Amino acid sequence: MNIADRNNMPDFPKEKFAFVQQGAAIKDERFETKPIGFFKDAMLRFRKNKASVTAIVIILIIAFISIFGPSFNPYGFNDQDITRINLPPRIPVLENFGIADGTRILTNRRVDKLDDEEKYPEGTIIEVFNRRVEKRVEMCDVKINAYVQSGCPDDYFWLGTDYLGRDLWTRMCRGSRVSLIIAVLSVLANIVIGIIYGAIAGYYGGKVDMVMMRICEIIGAFPQVVVATLFIMFFGTGIFSIVMALIIRGWISTARMIRSQFLRFKNREYVLAARTLGVKDTALIFRHILPNSIGPIITKAMIEVPGAIFAESFLAFIGLGLQAPEPSIGVLLSEGQKVLLHYPYQTLFPALLISILMISFNLFSNGLRDAFDPTMRGID
Repeated sequence: MNIADRNNMPDFPKEKFAFVQQGAAIKDERFETKPIGFFKDAMLRFRKNKASVTAIVIILIIAFISIFGPSFNPYGFNDQDITRINLPPRIPVLENFGIADGTRILTNRRVDKLDDEEKYPEGTIIEVFNRRVEKRVEMCDVKINAYVQSGCPDDYFWLGTDYLGRDLWTRMCRGSRVSLIIAVLSVLANIVIGIIYGAIAGYYGGKVDMVMMRICEIIGAFPQVVVATLFIMFFGTGIFSIVMALIIRGWISTARMIRSQFLRFKNREYVLAARTLGVKDTALIFRHILPNSIGPIITKAMIEVPGAIFAESFLAFIGLGLQAPEPSIGVLLSEGQKVLLHYPYQTLFPALLISILMISFNLFSNGLRDAFDPTMRGID
């Protein structure tokens, strides 16, 4: 505003002006609610995600069954009985509704052989249907009670038995336990190695960062399957070997993520102030910078678990899994696919289990990712 404009402004007397809040007590408004920290706010947002809450409930149920499931029946995971091989599922109560009732359909059977009491004991044959004549021989399809035929009419195998007469429920419970142990151990090791490696590379930067990241690129250039196969072939199969095979290059993605977080936070004001006060590098790394990455670390760990389960199952499926008789989900799938056309239930139940685990962990990790997202804080 120039001098001419000021001179042209109207002249208002002082009496027409008054202090708006003169005499009124000015006070800050009282907070009506308690302050909410970062983790509490994240958990509140996580609880609103119904899909993630459902997923963690399913994971806990599977974990509970994997631990205590084998004690639900009297059969051990390696109890063999060749008189009870490949029995279909039979579950109490459900059998009254025609579901998992221990029956099996036999096709292309000669009618004149149905009277053989040694092959078809009394009570074995439930229904004969689809009678026909093929090459002057009367043929039919037969619905039988496999448990009566095997001489164990009072037994119940909830998921059936395998080619050695072993209870599949017990083996699947133990197999899920083994797969979860392998996945959790490998993920924890990958997270620890990745945090330490990525923190050092991101904090010191420069030549240290360049050399360490080139090492990551060299290790990551080798295919995971080839590296794991060579490692298992050299050290043999077993939980330790499989875990180490999953660790060889599984930590690289975590290290890169941690490095990016340190490059983001290491030049913040509070870090520079702490360094000026003489705080040691270890304290700066693990006390001042690393806590800012807790959210991404937790999310990363939950994302890696289903990947580790799938990797273990794949190794077992191609014959590089645990040694017999120790089961895992991959071992059960590998054995079941050999008899898929004749006994599909031996593949169906392990496939359903690994599918549910993969979906649940992915939904759980998605919920954690949204919950720990700082940009979502305070948003309903």
